[in-house]
Parts: sequence; C-alpha cells; structure tokens
Amino acid sequence: MSRIGFVYIMSNKNNNVLYTGVTNDLARRVYEHKNKLTKGFTNRYNINKLVYYEMFDDITDAIEMEKKIKGGSRLKKIKLIEGLNASWEDLYDSII
Repeated sequence: MSRIGFVYIMSNKNNNVLYTGVTNDLARRVYEHKNKLTKGFTNRYNINKLVYYEMFDDITDAIEMEKKIKGGSRLKKIKLIEGLNASWEDLYDSII
C-alpha cells in the first residue's frame, strides 16, 4: 500500500536559512513549523516560510528526493526553489 508524500523546503524571512523536510501531510506540517509547535532547527532559526514543495505518489519517493536535496549544495537548492518560486513567496496559502 503506497501513501502520498511531500518533500518541502522552508526558509526564514531573509531567505538565508533553508530547511528540507518530508511529510505525508504538508499543510499540517507547515502549520506546525509556522506556529513553532515543535522544538528544533526550524524553531531556533525562525523557519516559517514554505518556498518549495513537490508531491509524490509514494512516500518512499519523497524520502529519496529529500535525501537528494539534503545532499546537494545550497546553490542546487536555490535553483530548485527558483524553478518553482522565483520570487521566494510563501506558498502556504496555496496548499491550505
């Protein structure tokens, strides 16, 4: 049985910190980041802006993409973001 999955990248207000994650419920997970409901990296660095996401039919594919993104350079992450979201707008409203 496969489950959908999302890989996503979030940033802070100044776009100088990036966080890559994976989830099966993108709206819920971004809400948690925005409202600082979980302790850790995103809370510490005020990561609250969804700048990139991609949906997969199977969560294992999303996990593989997350590993690929995390293993890449910052420049590759920026190119990925700007390919979807050139102005680095917060995409949260488009997913709720």
